Parts: sequence; C-alpha cells; structure tokens
Amino acid sequence: MLMWYLKTAVLLAFCSSSSSSSSSSSSSSSKLLSFCSQQPLGEIKHILENELQIPVSKMVLKGWKTGDVEDSTVLKSLHLPKNNSLYVLTPDLPPPSSSSHAGALQESLNQNFMLIITHREVQREYNLNFSGSSTIQEVKRNVYDLTSIPVRHQLWEGWPPSATDDSMCLAESGLSYPCHRLSVGRRSSPAQTREQSEEQSTDVHMVSDSDGDDFEDASEFGVDDGEVFGMASSALRKSPMMPENAENEGDALLQFTAEFSSRYGDCHPVFFIGSLEAAFQEAFYVKARDRKLLAIYLHHDESVLTNVFCSQMLCAESIVSYLSQNFITWAWDLTKDANRARFLTMCNRHFGSVVAQTVRTQKTDHFPLFLIIMGKRSSNEVLNVIQGNTTVDELMMRLMAAMEIFSAQQQEDIKDEDEREARENVKREQDEAYRLSLEADRAKREAHEREMAEQFRLEQIRKEQEEEREAIRLSLEQALPPEPKEENAEPVSKLRIRTPSGEFLERRFLASNKLQIVFDFVASKGFPWDEFKLLSTFPRRDVTQLDPNKSLLEVKLFPQETLFLEAKE
Repeated sequence: MLMWYLKTAVLLAFCSSSSSSSSSSSSSSSKLLSFCSQQPLGEIKHILENELQIPVSKMVLKGWKTGDVEDSTVLKSLHLPKNNSLYVLTPDLPPPSSSSHAGALQESLNQNFMLIITHREVQREYNLNFSGSSTIQEVKRNVYDLTSIPVRHQLWEGWPPSATDDSMCLAESGLSYPCHRLSVGRRSSPAQTREQSEEQSTDVHMVSDSDGDDFEDASEFGVDDGEVFGMASSALRKSPMMPENAENEGDALLQFTAEFSSRYGDCHPVFFIGSLEAAFQEAFYVKARDRKLLAIYLHHDESVLTNVFCSQMLCAESIVSYLSQNFITWAWDLTKDANRARFLTMCNRHFGSVVAQTVRTQKTDHFPLFLIIMGKRSSNEVLNVIQGNTTVDELMMRLMAAMEIFSAQQQEDIKDEDEREARENVKREQDEAYRLSLEADRAKREAHEREMAEQFRLEQIRKEQEEEREAIRLSLEQALPPEPKEENAEPVSKLRIRTPSGEFLERRFLASNKLQIVFDFVASKGFPWDEFKLLSTFPRRDVTQLDPNKSLLEVKLFPQETLFLEAKE
C-alpha cells in the first residue's frame, strides 16, 4: 500500500464573531500531523477534530489546488504536490477565553495521566500513572529505573510535537487524556539520532475568522513555508540497521531490532538478543525435547529485494508465528563491510569454510538470506539457504521442509536421550542400592562391635563382682571359729542347711555362738545373707530377720535344727 506521510502545520487564529470589527484580533500556533494517502478527507477532519478540539461541523478545509473537495475524496486521488498549503477555517468559533484556559490548565494539573510505555528492544509494556504536574524529565527518570536506559540514551517515539522541553509538565505537553502511548529504545551512541522516513509533506493551516474569508497564502500569519518543510529535510536518510564495529553483539542486535521495528512495524520475528554462540546454546545445547532450529537472517540495505522481503514475507503473521514456535531467530546486517567481515569470521568458525564461501559469493541482489541451521552431536549443519527472491508460500514450505528433517532427527535424539537417561537411572539405582548395602553392612558391623563391647564390659563387671564375692567369701571363711567336736564340754548345736539345689550343708556350732556366725558360714559357702534368707520349718520363720547378735540358744537353734536357704525376691 502506498503511504504518504504529510507534515501538517496547523496555524490557529481565533476571532470572536460577536466582537466589533475594530476590536477583532487573531492569534496563531502550529502543529505537525501525519496522514496516510488512503485516508479520505472526512477521516482527516475527524483527526483534526481530536487534535484541535474543534467540531467537524465548525471547520472548512480550503486551499486545494482542484477547488473544493468532498469528504469522501481520498488524498491519493488528488495527486498532491510535494508542498501543498491547506487552511482550516472556523468562522463560527468564538475566541478562546484566557480565564477558561487557565481553569482548564489547573484542572489538568490535578488529573492523573496513564502512560503506556513500550520498551522496544525487549517488547515489554509498562503502565505508569503520573499526575498532571509531573514533568517530562521525571517520566524519563522513572523509565530509566525500569529499563536501565540512561536519560541521555533514551530514544522516544509518541511525544506530542508541543512537548519540546523536558521541564514541561504533562498537563501542558499535549498528551492525550486519560491515557497516552509512548515507546522508548536505546540509541547506540549519544550522537546518533533516529529519524522517520517521510515521502511527502503538506501544510494544513487552521484559521478562525469571523468574516469567513478564504486565505490563499500562509504568509498572512507571518509563517514561512520553508521553515515548516525544512524540519523534515533529513528524514529521508535511513538510520543503519546495525552500528559498524560494535563491541558487543547484544547491543548491535538491540539496535537492529529497534530499527527493524521502526521501518517495518512491530509484527516481526523475535530476534534473539545476544551473540551467535549464545543463540547456539539456546537452540541446541538443551534437552532434546526443547531443542529448536536456528534461523539466521542476513540483512542487506542495498539489495532491491530487502524492503519487499521484510515487509511482505518476514513480517507476515504466518511466518512470524511459525518462526516463534519452532526457531530461534538471530539476525545480522551485512551492509557495512566491517560487519560483513565479522560475520564471515563467525561463519567460518562455526560452520566451516564452505558455508562462509557460499555467503561470501552471494550477490547483493540475492539478499536477504535465511540460513536454517540444525545442531548435531559433533557439528552444526546448514539445512537450507533461502534467498530473498521468494514468496510467503515458498518461504513457509521451505521452513516446514527444514522442520520435517529436524523433527526426524529430534525424535532420534529424544530416543537416544531417553535410553541414555534410562541407563543412567539404572546405574544410579544400582549405585544407590550398593551404597545402602554398604551402609547396612557397616551398621550391622558397628552394632555387632557395640554388642561385643557391651558383653565384654558386662563380663568384666561380672568377673569383678565374682572376684569381690570370692574375696568376701574367703575372708568370712577364714574368720569363722573352728568347728567344735561332738563331745565338747560346752553345749553344741548341730545345724543342717538345705541349699536351693537340694544339697545340704552340715556344721556344728557352740550353743553360745552368735547367729551372725551361722550367717557368715552360709555366706562362705556362696550364699550371702543379703541375697538369701534362712528359714526354719517348725515353726516356719525367717531366721535372717532375727537379731544376729543373739546366741543360737537364744534363738532356739539348739541342740539341732534343719534350715532352708531361699533366694530373696
């Protein structure tokens, strides 16, 4: 579609129809607008209505070279010259009131403006609220906090022409209320500026006159047409897609993306921002299921095919969607010799001399080029080289053909990867089972060692106790008085003691011996009285409960007695 971008200088002169002729006065201001050649006059009037807040019914466009024009007439059919002065007459509007203007400004200062700001390089949108009293400088500083683009490097689009000073508050900058769209990007260097290409300029002057006279020349308002059209004198020059000798490939790709969007619109493939090596990592060095083809787009501004290929093929929605889903798209501009040599070096390093020679020998008019790259185990394979002289359908078919080859290889890679992961899982399970077995054996060995140590400790304690008991027994045995003979001058008591095992201990004691001597005798035989009790039968009594200092005669263990040993509970 042929586009005419019309620079429109709108001069405003308001005269009150109710004032006398002697007191009538006029004032003027200018505004630049852009129109499409396919727009009818009626749409232009509605645009002017929105921009200038003047009803369509109150405005009359004059100054057409062909006379009066109907609202349905399309600009393209008028064959406008490069410089064409138009005037919008508003005879029925009263002059603006200074007090009402001040009141409206005060009201705008208290309003909140929603700024929808698009960061072009990363395709991210921010919705920011600012009061009408905030300045343009404050907006730019806030954007710096969000995007890390310093104010001096910010390249803006969408500010109204009246927003000429960063110290101006938003209420008087001409922003649309309640929301206004802006976009920001990073300029590659402080000296470089981005200018929009324009093919045709037309002055549209708006004049409010109470008499309704048609003006034939803008000089009546003291404005020189040359000054208005001189503003776009440098706009025909294109900014380079990519800076020459850029130190960082990521920064070069940021400028490439921003310039591509500026030329061909926002509907384009998402270009990978980073080095070619980083693009390889993103496309190839991931799990097989997540791998993609790498599409390298090689741009050349001097090729006659570039604009058509970019606008009609590369920016087609079907191509953009297919590339986004299945490819990592990386771009480079070969227009400058330094950038061309840099890419050929990268190409030779990553793809070999054959591919580098193929790109080197391409004629300028064969560009742009699309290199379709598939990653393999040992190398990167160029599946296809697509030249710029193609159609959308052919481009889509070749992309799909590359995807078929890639999908087959991807399925094999997925199978190999799954088998490898299965083997690794089995090995991990075996290693884990072996580790658990070692831990179980170690735990069993440690438990056995602890058990043996405990047994040894208990055995030592038992031995010590036995030794202690034996020592006590021997000392008691040695301390016993000699056993009296049966025929003795003193009365003798004969005691027969049955042990728990059924054996009998027999001994004679003097009737005057204390009961403690009997206890010591029993203990010397291995039955300490603190562990055993000594019982008599008739009557049944616990002898160990008696006073050990009493004699056998006193406790009635005379002249003979049979006793029983029983372990204490």
